This record gives sequence, C-alpha cells and structure tokens, in this order.
Amino acid sequence: MNILVVTDAWLPQVNAVVTTLVELVRQLQAMGHAATVIQPGQFRTRPCPGHPGIDLALFPGRRLTRLMDEAQPDAIHIATEGPLGWAARRHCLRRGLPFTTAFHTRFPEMLKAALGLPLSWGYALFRRFHRPSSGVMVPTSGVRQTLQQQGFGHLREWTHGVDTRLFAFAAQATESPALGHLARPVSLYVGGVSHEKNIKAFLELDVPGSKVVCGTGPLEDGLRDRYPNVHWVGVLPRRELAHVYAACDVFVFPSRSESFGIVMLEAMACGVPVAAHPVDGPLQAVGDSPAGALREDLHEAWSAALKVRRHEARRRAQAFDWERVAALFVSHLARVPRPLWTARHHRSVSEAPAVLALRRAEVSHNRHPFVE
Repeated sequence: MNILVVTDAWLPQVNAVVTTLVELVRQLQAMGHAATVIQPGQFRTRPCPGHPGIDLALFPGRRLTRLMDEAQPDAIHIATEGPLGWAARRHCLRRGLPFTTAFHTRFPEMLKAALGLPLSWGYALFRRFHRPSSGVMVPTSGVRQTLQQQGFGHLREWTHGVDTRLFAFAAQATESPALGHLARPVSLYVGGVSHEKNIKAFLELDVPGSKVVCGTGPLEDGLRDRYPNVHWVGVLPRRELAHVYAACDVFVFPSRSESFGIVMLEAMACGVPVAAHPVDGPLQAVGDSPAGALREDLHEAWSAALKVRRHEARRRAQAFDWERVAALFVSHLARVPRPLWTARHHRSVSEAPAVLALRRAEVSHNRHPFVE
C-alpha cells in the first residue's frame, strides 16, 4: 500500500510525536508498504512561538496540494493539527479524499496551562479539525473516553511502540558518559520542561541520591536557577539517551495530562522501573504490571518503583512491539479509491484559477500565516 503521512512534527524536532512517526514509517517500510512523508522541512518555516526547535510551515497550501497529488496515495493520514494538518485537511475535503487523523497530544490542556484558554474552546477547535476524519486514532482508552465526552466521533484505539534494540536492556545500572559518576539512586525525568508536564513535582521530590532532567522547554532557564542541584543534560541524541536511561535507577513520570508517554516505554526497555501517578498514560504503559509503581503520592510511587526488578520493567516494554502497532495502524486507514486520482488530475486544471483567487482573497484579509 502507498501510504501518505502529513505531519507538522518531524526531524530534527525532538518529541514523542516525532519518535512515534519516525518509528512507524520505518516499520511500515519494513512490512513492504511505501510510506511518503510530507513535513515542515519541505516548506518555508517560522519558529513556533515559545517552543524553540519546532518550526511551522508558512503558507503550505499550494505546494502541499502538489505534493499530495503527485504522491497519489492509497491512504492519507494527517498526523497533526498544525499548519500542514489544516492545509491537508482542506485539500482532502475539497477533492473528496478520505483520510484518517490522530490525536497525539492533549493540546487543549496545554493551552489552558500555558495561556489560560478555556478547555471548551480548545476542544471545540480540535473537534472541528477531526470531525471529517474517517478514523481518529487515539493512544489510550482514557483519551478515547475523554474525546467521546467532548463530542468526537470515529475514534480508533491505536497504541505506541518502542525500539527494544536501540533501548537495550541493562541488568544493572551502568555509568553514562553524559552523566559521569552520580550518587545513587539516580532518578530520571525525560520530556518537555513545560507547564503541562508537571515537572515541578519531580524537582521537588524529596528523595536520596541524584536527579537528572533530559529535555528542554520554556521553563528551563528559570528552573535551572531554582534547582541547581539537579543535573540538567538538555536534549541528547537517541543513542546517548539510551545510555542515560540505562544508567538510572528509577524513571519518574510526573505528568497528569499525557496522552500516552512513550518515554516510559523507553525507560522500561532499558530495565528502569517507572514511578508515576495512576492516570491515563501510565495506566496503559505500566498498568497493573510489576514494571513500576503508580500512586497518588509520587514519593510513595518512587519508593515502590525502586524495589522493582529491572527484568520486570524490560518484560513490560517488550509487549509494545512495533510490528503489531504498525499493523493496527494500517487496519485503521481509509482507502482512497484509485479512480479518483485520474479524474482529479483533469479537474485540477480547471480548478486552478478559482483556487488562486481564493488564496489571494485570504491573504488580503490578513489571515494568520500559520493557518493557511
């Protein structure tokens, strides 16, 4: 099958969505599918305000239309709700092409935490984005329930996977060049240094040993000054990150508003038990397995996780096999009837002047360049 993925999140960005999509594309190709990715690097971009390292496409519509038509895919998946996602959605609706979408990130909660935007406003916007989707892929049953309550339809559960070869098992905590020698036990946090991640709960955790933060974000500068005893290592290449995981004794996941939390799978694959709250994300990644501890009191969770045997954590991660995850993804896709592409090729010539006039009208009304 020829599968087209349109995404605003792609390399060199470093986040869980990018990790998921890169691994998905690799697995699809390994299964014999052709996977084409349309991503920000193919367009003029502008940095996303407040999120260094994330570039958003500027006025992507015309070029994206050409790239999508040239690909002539058997299935179209719009992975994100950014400028490329909105432009791809509009193109599919204009041409009558079925497509699927994914709800990777709880953006309404992020907007509320960062800007005070009411949840109802955020969900209204995203409900509009996903309404015409043939299938909205969600990472957990909890996210599915939340979206059902918010009026979303066509929901399909689709979990995430982990590369257990890259994130190799370490029977005992080792030393990492990126960390050097640290007092044990070593507690690790990997992720964004931002409001919605609840990172302060980790930083304020009163536990012995050392704390390590791997990641960056809008709160980083202020928190570095406030918590000078924490080891801040920034963003690392994934192979180095695997060594950092293996060097730690407990992985702390403090977020209460995560859609999944792939970093938990990566930690467990290296043999590092997880301490987290019993909320959506940890409930699916760790669940009732002996791979970690889920408690309302994060200190209690940390103490219990420290007693977990490393091979139990590894065993849990092995349940999230990428081949199974990719096969489930394919099963949710909506097929584009092949005859549509031939008719569409001829129709696009007569549509071009009208489309150009529409774009000029949009620019004259000063529409935001990120939502062309």
